[in-house]
Amino acid sequence: MKRESKVSNSIIFCLLLFGAIIMIAPLLWMISTSFKDKSGVFSLPPQWIPSPFQLDGYKRLFELDTLWSGIKNSIIVSLSVTVIGTMTSSLAAFSFAKLRLPFKDLIFLLLLIGIMIPYPSIMIPQFAIFSRIGWINTLLPLIVPGLFGNITMIFFLKQYLTNIPDSIMEAAKIDGASYWQIFSKLIFPVIKPAVAAQFILWFMGVWNDYLGPLLYLNSPEKQTLQVVIANLNAAYAIQTDYPLIMGASVISLIPVLLVFIVFQKQIIESVALSGSKG
Repeated sequence: MKRESKVSNSIIFCLLLFGAIIMIAPLLWMISTSFKDKSGVFSLPPQWIPSPFQLDGYKRLFELDTLWSGIKNSIIVSLSVTVIGTMTSSLAAFSFAKLRLPFKDLIFLLLLIGIMIPYPSIMIPQFAIFSRIGWINTLLPLIVPGLFGNITMIFFLKQYLTNIPDSIMEAAKIDGASYWQIFSKLIFPVIKPAVAAQFILWFMGVWNDYLGPLLYLNSPEKQTLQVVIANLNAAYAIQTDYPLIMGASVISLIPVLLVFIVFQKQIIESVALSGSKG
């Protein structure tokens, strides 16, 4: 039995290793290409290690004003939406899961129905509304809707909160704690791993959003980093200047990696707790 177990574990390990290599190979190729010259991109056999190793693509990239404005705008949008939106989503999930509110199940059902509506069907009416109030070519259409929360995060946290016994809240209320104190001192520390996991997923979605900025932002100084990269691709791909394009892609990847590293412990705790409760 032990021999069969070792064989099966070895097969599973090889399959997972093969899958991991396939998944990470494009990322490694992107990073490698950003340090090559133009001729090195098309060399045969392919160069995984750049020769010669060059920083020319990054030097020319950092000279572009649109890059810095794109980074600034993406940071403003991503942080404002995810930080404030995470708090409102947590409060909403707490309200739906633990508070006695009239018609809360109906309201929650309507929220879930909202995420089932395809975005293209509401894209034009939403654009017309933002245009009428003068928000076009500003960051407001990308920021304001997200400040009121994320339905997916609310749903996830609500389900997470159902595993917390109501007796904790009842004991806190008997001791004279307000609902805000119950949430901030009892509930939020418990759901922090789940919040961190949802936070990084939401941050990635907002940071990598392309359609929204493309619709609402016209001026180059207002565009986010993803639109800037798309414009660079359109301008420099014809010149086969892939090191510059890949360098911009590597820069756009760094904030997501940093957020993941910061919240890595909480994300692992969330996965572990979810597995133990299943």
